[in-house]
Amino acid sequence: MTQPEESKYRKLDARSLRGIAHPLRMQLLSALRLHGPATASRLAERLGESSGATSYHLRQLATHGFVEDAPEQGKGRERWWRAVDQGLEFDSTQLADPDPAVRGAADVFLHEIATTHTRELSTWLGTREDWQPTWSGATDMSDWTVRLTPERTRELIGKIHELLESYEDEDAPGTERVRFHTHAFPIESE
Repeated sequence: MTQPEESKYRKLDARSLRGIAHPLRMQLLSALRLHGPATASRLAERLGESSGATSYHLRQLATHGFVEDAPEQGKGRERWWRAVDQGLEFDSTQLADPDPAVRGAADVFLHEIATTHTRELSTWLGTREDWQPTWSGATDMSDWTVRLTPERTRELIGKIHELLESYEDEDAPGTERVRFHTHAFPIESE
């Protein structure tokens, strides 16, 4: 069930969007991506949930192809899970889908992404003193406002994504996982 190597990101269609659009499912998938394979019990502990809830939602994620068994991790009866993809691609045209269930799932998905970004940034701000001083000078909280057409906005987003993918530096000494959040949306002109 693992996707080919060239496809690190999964495009969400209407069915898979409905399968992922739940706050706990999105948190479980994120935890598996960030921390690697885990059992429902370990994920429950990490996320402050019951193992029954995490187990149920992991099975739902598996039904929709977001996670799969990681049997090489387990011992005995433990069931380990791993993320299938490294990321998701959301087609914003689904916000205009005629099916209200798809539009509702898209709305839940996007709001959960925004909540996750806020939580990650707040966690960094609350723990930044725990990091070596060199990391303090290597962070950024910027915002820009530029005048663009929708076409130029899509072009810029594509270039930003390409640039970020070109910077993967896994084996260098001192490497840490670094999160980048990008947000591009129009605002009302005065």
